[in-house]
Amino acid sequence: MRRRMLLVGLWAATTAVAVVLGVLAVSTVGATIRDRGPVGDEVAEDLSAPPTQPPSTDVPAVRDEITGEYGGFVVECRRAWAYGIAARPDRDAGWRVISWEKGPDDDVDAVFSNGRSSVDLEVFCNQGRPTVSELERNTLGDD
Repeated sequence: MRRRMLLVGLWAATTAVAVVLGVLAVSTVGATIRDRGPVGDEVAEDLSAPPTQPPSTDVPAVRDEITGEYGGFVVECRRAWAYGIAARPDRDAGWRVISWEKGPDDDVDAVFSNGRSSVDLEVFCNQGRPTVSELERNTLGDD
């Protein structure tokens, strides 16, 4: 009886370890495939490093406007921090701003819409310059 309980306990422990390793492997591989890296609490916090602070206003800023048929999104970079300054839709072509992020953040987003079409724009600071990291175009269906 004691041997049977020991085997059941070992089986339960082995199963728990296998499940935890499987979940970690799938979430890590999934994050890598999506090019997003680990998300949320999966990243161990380094308490020895000083906390990351947004830059002070004395840091030189680089401002640029990302433009397209939707209008423009003005983004300013201070080192690696992005600031959404303004979202300017091309109203003559029927575009409007749905939302935009002011930051500071590692990237800022703006969403423009024109009837059934929308553009989702994500900008980050690459070596201190505003750079498009993702531009997603969507069209609503007929329903």
